[in-house]
Amino acid sequence: MPKIVSPQVEFSGLMAQVQQITPEILTSDGKFLNLMEGRWQEPGTPRDFTSPVDGSSLGALPMLDRETALRAVRAAKQEAGEWAKVDLDERRRRVQDCLNQLRQHVELTGKLLIWEIGKTYKLGFTDIDRAIDGVQWYVDNIEPMLGTRKPLGLVSNIASWNYPMSVLLHAVLTQALCGNAVIAKTPTDGGFISLSFTFAIARRCGLPVTLVSGAGGELSDVLVKNEAIDCLSFVGGRYNGRNIADALAAHDKRYMLEMEGVNTYGIWNYSDWTSLADQLKKGYDYGKQRCTAYVRFVVQRSLFPQFLETYWEAARSLKVGNPTLVDNADDKLPELAFGPVINKAQAEDLDRLYADALKTGATPIFEGKLDSSLFLPNQDMSAYRAPRALVNLPRQSELYFKEPFGPIDSIVLVDRVEELVGEMNISNGALVAAVASDDQKWAERTAREVRAFKVGINKLRSRGDREEVFGGLGESWKGAFVGGKLLVEAVTQGEPTQPVLGNYQDATLLPEKI
Repeated sequence: MPKIVSPQVEFSGLMAQVQQITPEILTSDGKFLNLMEGRWQEPGTPRDFTSPVDGSSLGALPMLDRETALRAVRAAKQEAGEWAKVDLDERRRRVQDCLNQLRQHVELTGKLLIWEIGKTYKLGFTDIDRAIDGVQWYVDNIEPMLGTRKPLGLVSNIASWNYPMSVLLHAVLTQALCGNAVIAKTPTDGGFISLSFTFAIARRCGLPVTLVSGAGGELSDVLVKNEAIDCLSFVGGRYNGRNIADALAAHDKRYMLEMEGVNTYGIWNYSDWTSLADQLKKGYDYGKQRCTAYVRFVVQRSLFPQFLETYWEAARSLKVGNPTLVDNADDKLPELAFGPVINKAQAEDLDRLYADALKTGATPIFEGKLDSSLFLPNQDMSAYRAPRALVNLPRQSELYFKEPFGPIDSIVLVDRVEELVGEMNISNGALVAAVASDDQKWAERTAREVRAFKVGINKLRSRGDREEVFGGLGESWKGAFVGGKLLVEAVTQGEPTQPVLGNYQDATLLPEKI
């Protein structure tokens, strides 16, 4: 018998719940709206949005033009002045009210993320759960971190689609807790329904949040360079990040620009292959569509046979399929390594990068295949790609210097420690890296030579939660660091003698402990 879409995640049922709980985010005929000037309005120019899961239509993004978005920015700026007068106890009460209401809808939000951005049920649940728990930590600990610091005013948020809750919503609620008004752009590749749903709850709780949709080129000037914007939080690729950094060079405003880099894992004099196998499997969460995904393994040449055997077995064990399917209506949702990449265009770009690598001389060592039993018969599978891996990636290959943002790994073989360090630093800065070795002291010493913000010793490093700080070195990050008290400091103003730690054009100010 073929599989069926689980009744518990059937999309029309989820949307019926959304309409019942937050009817204000839609017009009477079902068109999504933007949240601006304190209310849901402006359906804009609808742009059809299809699910990466099966190509089905989920609705339409309410795309705004520049002038309408400018209205939203000006209203949000006015609201910033009013919100700054609200005392901390009241701000904390309203954010707590928002978290309490969000907790009632964790299941619904997580299931929306399955359809919108192709997360598995487990990862969709984790995204919203981490957002709520993370902001709760700030609510509980905000007073000593904030002290006498003052809000900046209006904070603009432009984030990628992969973590709409644990990155974007988390940042927005914390920024508001610190006394700022907030405007955010919905990622055009996915997440606008779950974000509209959660922002509606935040707005009902009296939080000064604005949510707009639109093309990046159309809204960039308004959300980045406009004088009403006091701070910019950006998560995305290096190309757009560099353009924004250049644009902000002439403007005196706070910014946090998180960009991609090639996160590497170096292996030298190592024998704990069982542990590495577990890390390799874990590293494939969400099909490596994460800014902290490890996509380059730099391996001592003499260890390559053991590495290859470990990698092959780990990659072969991964299940890739439609995350909504079950055998029977009462079954639990499937436990998959990952589902689709974000869309057909991204899948095709992965194919292009892989083909270019082969054409320039790379050697394929693993090409996974999709299991048809994990899909519906004749369903659209254009966004699905199985894991692939290459060795001997030449420098003329585009993939050599680029994060693929998908399930393609590359392995570089080295004979000397100096080579290992050089290859691990290939992208001029990264968010995370890792060094594996049986010699702990050697690993710790070598880790200090790796140009990444966080370096794991015999383990993966991640973004981190609550008090854990986060940033990047080199070209992977520009501006203030975030996480823990650094996020509070990034969106507030202290005394002139209190520097805001970060990676700036003329200096890098690092925290004592990372």
